[in-house]
Amino acid sequence: MFDGYDSCSEDTSSSSSSEESEEEVAPLPSNLPIIKNNGQVYTYPDGKSGMATCEMCGMVGVRDAFYSKTKRFCSVSCSRSYSSNSKKASILARLQGKPPTKKAKVLQKQPLVAKLAAYAQYQATLQNQAKTKAAVSVEGFSWGNYINSNSFLAAPVTCFKHAPMGTCWGDISENVRVEVPNTDCSLPTKVFWIAGILKLAGYNALLRYEGFENDSGLDFWCNICGSDIHPVGWCAASGKPLVPPRTIQHKYTNWKAFLVKRLTGAKTLPPDFSQKVSESMQYPFKPCMRVEVVDKRHLCRTRVAVVESVIGGRLRLVYEESEDRTDDFWCHMHSPLIHHIGWSRSIGHRFKRSDITKKQDGHFDTPPHLFAKVKEVDQSGEWFKEGMKLEAIDPLNLSTICVATIRKVLADGYLMIGIDGSEAADGSDWFCYHATSPSIFPVGFCEINMIELTPPRGYTKLPFKWFDYLRETGSIAAPVKLFNKDVPNHGFRVGMKLEAVDLMEPRLICVATVTRIIHRLLRIHFDGWEEEYDQWVDCESPDLYPVGWCQLTGYQLQPPASQSTRESQSASSKQKKKAKSQQYKGHKKKRKMPVGKKPVSLSSLPMPGGVRRSFSGDEELTPPPYRALPAQTAPEAFRPPSTSREFRPSLRTVTTLQLKEELLDGEDYSFLQGASDQESNGAANFYIKQEP
Repeated sequence: MFDGYDSCSEDTSSSSSSEESEEEVAPLPSNLPIIKNNGQVYTYPDGKSGMATCEMCGMVGVRDAFYSKTKRFCSVSCSRSYSSNSKKASILARLQGKPPTKKAKVLQKQPLVAKLAAYAQYQATLQNQAKTKAAVSVEGFSWGNYINSNSFLAAPVTCFKHAPMGTCWGDISENVRVEVPNTDCSLPTKVFWIAGILKLAGYNALLRYEGFENDSGLDFWCNICGSDIHPVGWCAASGKPLVPPRTIQHKYTNWKAFLVKRLTGAKTLPPDFSQKVSESMQYPFKPCMRVEVVDKRHLCRTRVAVVESVIGGRLRLVYEESEDRTDDFWCHMHSPLIHHIGWSRSIGHRFKRSDITKKQDGHFDTPPHLFAKVKEVDQSGEWFKEGMKLEAIDPLNLSTICVATIRKVLADGYLMIGIDGSEAADGSDWFCYHATSPSIFPVGFCEINMIELTPPRGYTKLPFKWFDYLRETGSIAAPVKLFNKDVPNHGFRVGMKLEAVDLMEPRLICVATVTRIIHRLLRIHFDGWEEEYDQWVDCESPDLYPVGWCQLTGYQLQPPASQSTRESQSASSKQKKKAKSQQYKGHKKKRKMPVGKKPVSLSSLPMPGGVRRSFSGDEELTPPPYRALPAQTAPEAFRPPSTSREFRPSLRTVTTLQLKEELLDGEDYSFLQGASDQESNGAANFYIKQEP
């Protein structure tokens, strides 16, 4: 860690003017920074003795820190450049009839006065840039300020296996030391100093320069995976200067001893950290690849789409028949919504044939091995059957878990599922879940875990009871043992902050919070919005990202909605709701409404006369018939809050739910009480268990 630090000389006045030096170094002001060159940190007692000026670049520093015995150059590169220019000067002298001299002037050397003038200009530029940045940051969103002002806790990077560095984050934690650019410096070139991590928030870290002790005046947030963050020792290996901040440069007279003391036994980033970051941000999907993806207007089928762009592993897919290339769909490359060409035919899924008879030039099919693998299942024994009942997250209203029915059993463990009471006559809104999907649950899951189960639309016998409903419909519940029982130790906690995709408008990534944890199921709340816009997602969903992911990948992050925006839109939304008919007349798309700048989720709890939506949010009407709300007038708009329905889970603790034998083909099941939000993170027992 200390390569280049422990071999420097402590004598700062042993060298005098070199014989080959052309001019004597004038006394310099005592506020000049301390310079590190070639991996060594140097100090001087009074700012006058032992100083030198590089004859190539004009850099002023401690003479002992300069290169070679003559101490004429601040680095090897300056020495070589000088040598090359000296040869040019010698040749020029010969051409002019002058004898070559050993002390030939450097052709490109600038006087010290010019350097000082450049310093002054550079300082003025920095001040102007600082003012400009400050003006922009007032209006923009800063994760650092947001977390500091509210004492929030962010989900660690290790919770997101699909994100960059998610599987190799290692022991990066508080007190780890790094080398970062020194912004408290008047030098015209970029210099570095050592800082320690005070707090981690996803990829972002709150840093404090070494030497500031308990002074937080220059604390700053930065992205640990950024290109300017390096492990301790990088400057020594790269020949970069280590310069203490100007505010504290006279706090210690021997910075080398200070650094050795502070860094002994300290942790730093792995030497290959930047290489790992770069490798983890290489994605196998490339533009022009063809895939099969869910049709956002008809969930029951897939269509061919082409990868238009890849950002941080997220794909912008343009449906192949879109002539103007505006009919697109966003998803992660590991999303269960995309598949290789030919997938639909292989499992018996509905597929919309393209009018395009042949591939366009440059387009090619994505290799099947690039897609997320699903767990193999054995369908030869007891398996799901058409008509079986279960509970499922409604993909058109992700804040709800609904009463659902298996409508068709496909190959390779895939199921077509419909939401009871809300299905189109032609089945165009059935959706496909794999049998191992964490988005489907056995009968009784919501009651056991005190989650509000959404009953079939129009069902009047409330509160809803599975016993009665199964008897009335003459149906049976899907066997408990067929559902996914894996609960990974995901690491999420209630209250953690993250960046989450608004799955009702999947091009958007918003500031979000984990508000509930039911084993592997997370409830994600979009900061600044009503609870009715929340989403139930799996802990391993590729649509969740650490704090700082958008900054790292260059993706636009949607900030929390302001209170004034919510209140103004809420009044307008309530007035419109009063005029709604209470009669259900089929599925409708809920449109976004322009309020401010941020387009966000369209999800809402189903209310009497409520709506179900597609992924698109577009205005084009396609079967089944939807009634469109007022069209969006701006490309970016806030989602309108609607009248919220208070979430009141039953206070009664459900310990056992037994289904009658005649409703379960003679089999008897019992359901264990679900763990609390704080205790449900673990890989031990599943939330339900089949009795032998």
